[in-house]
Amino acid sequence: ATSDAEDVALPSMFKKFSREENISSSTLAKNSVVRGIRSSALEQMPALASIIDVIMPKKANVYLVKCKDYVTLVVANNELVFFQYRDGPFAPTLRLLHKYPMILPHDQVDTGAIKFVMAGAQIMCPGLTSPGGRLSEEPAGKIVAVMAENKQHAVAIGARTMSTETIRKTNKGIALDNLHYLNDGLWHFNVAELNLR
Repeated sequence: ATSDAEDVALPSMFKKFSREENISSSTLAKNSVVRGIRSSALEQMPALASIIDVIMPKKANVYLVKCKDYVTLVVANNELVFFQYRDGPFAPTLRLLHKYPMILPHDQVDTGAIKFVMAGAQIMCPGLTSPGGRLSEEPAGKIVAVMAENKQHAVAIGARTMSTETIRKTNKGIALDNLHYLNDGLWHFNVAELNLR
């Protein structure tokens, strides 16, 4: 089972990312929309419960930033906090994940896979099932933190294309779509460029 994330080459969606090339509009979200985002994010990432009021305070201005290729960014308190492809799950940005590493389940790649992940490559099954790799028990479609052997912080955010059981059983093919990785365009994007109030 694969996710529909393969429809538009998601792994390259943030490879190069700039206001001029990728962003079409930014709008202040209505309270009802913000409640919906909070609710969806909490449903997808239950560990957010203790910090949701910190990252998305009820009185804060929340902006939806529409980008090409059906990507939406969520900005709260002048920080990029989530991104979403089409109507899929919300995923935290790496900067948010580095502040709050417990909000996503962790899959770990071995040292041999790190340079490929950091170049935006898909994460293959053998990189997760080898002695340096580690898998959380998650279904296909789940957003996970991609950790790296002997590294403290996540190097990417991925979407499972298959379940843990299937990854272990087949041990070949793409296990995770690499959605957002360290030093990609979104990592370097400065929210101040949006001129939000």
